[in-house]
Amino acid sequence: MVSLTHCGEALRIHAKTSHVAGLRHCQRTVVSSDIIAATSRMHFAYILILLILTPRVDSSWWYIGALGARVICDNIPGLVNKQRQLCQKHPDIMQAIGEGAKEWIRECQHQFRHHRWNCSTLDRDHTVFGRAMLRSSRETAFVYAISYAGVVYALTRACSQGELKSCSCDPKKRGRSKDERGEFDWGGCSDHIDFGIKFAKDFVDAKEKRLKDARALMNLHNNRCGRMAVKRFMNLECKCHGVSGSCTLRTCWRAMSDFRKTGDFLRRKYNGAIQVTMNQDGSGFAVANQNFRKATKKDLVYFENSPDYCLMDKTAGSLGTAGRVCDKVSRGTDGCEVMCCGRGYDTTRVTRITKCECKFHWCCAVRCKECEETVDVHTCKAPKRAEWLDQT
Repeated sequence: MVSLTHCGEALRIHAKTSHVAGLRHCQRTVVSSDIIAATSRMHFAYILILLILTPRVDSSWWYIGALGARVICDNIPGLVNKQRQLCQKHPDIMQAIGEGAKEWIRECQHQFRHHRWNCSTLDRDHTVFGRAMLRSSRETAFVYAISYAGVVYALTRACSQGELKSCSCDPKKRGRSKDERGEFDWGGCSDHIDFGIKFAKDFVDAKEKRLKDARALMNLHNNRCGRMAVKRFMNLECKCHGVSGSCTLRTCWRAMSDFRKTGDFLRRKYNGAIQVTMNQDGSGFAVANQNFRKATKKDLVYFENSPDYCLMDKTAGSLGTAGRVCDKVSRGTDGCEVMCCGRGYDTTRVTRITKCECKFHWCCAVRCKECEETVDVHTCKAPKRAEWLDQT
């Protein structure tokens, strides 16, 4: 780019030979320089607008589950300082969280296996779920709740199994107590769920508490639903002592139920999730539809309606239902009519090898034959090309 100083030098050099020619040359150079500068400023402004308007898919601690035994805190993008410090201080806990992440993702996929959105994850992607979690939908509400529940469950179980340095069995469960059946002695190893909840609050909630916006408030609310769901299914388990197994004396401990119960419970909460808006002072929620009841601390909440998930839509994070297996005769969400969004389905005849005619042999084995069966598998048709292009 040529400056005005350079133009002045050009005029002085050519003054004796052609003053007018030099002036015209300089004017053209200045005009060209202004055009280039203006173009550069417009280009910079365009890039800035894109950066501001384009939603950013943040990484999450969820990615710890994909790392397995290779959890290196500095290699997990998206952690805030407090999360990174806890990660570095407690590598054994991070390992337990990673194992728990695999479990809650499997549970999420089990709960939605017959739905258009089936809790799909993206391989080798640090966002785990891609852009689907950008929308403040009821699916996002469920993922935050089930993931939080998964952390609490994994840490509590690891404590009881002696896998963590920071905790063990619940130290509060000592001495004698009583229930509706009478008195009993605390014994065994009660699950230390208070530790799991406390660490989850410190680690998982750290990012949301730092942001303090509407979405963070929604996430914190749904996180709470997740941790309380695990605590809801804590059971009192007892062992009887006495003559012939009579329960004249009992030793009892507190234990978590199978994680499937938590998944089933949160799935029901998903069905009854309440759409909300922020209240005027930004401290809580107001119900979006005045005809519905107000949201309580036990309800999942969301801001935005869900996409239909019928077509691949990169903006919405939808993978579409093309190629999904469906049930030809079902009238539910797994039926071909609903799953395929009216596009129809293809039928393929496949042969499967299954175990059959199984017999128990003393002692102690079950022997089965291998049988072939031919079945029809129905899969959703892909959308027409023009229809697909409209969504990508």
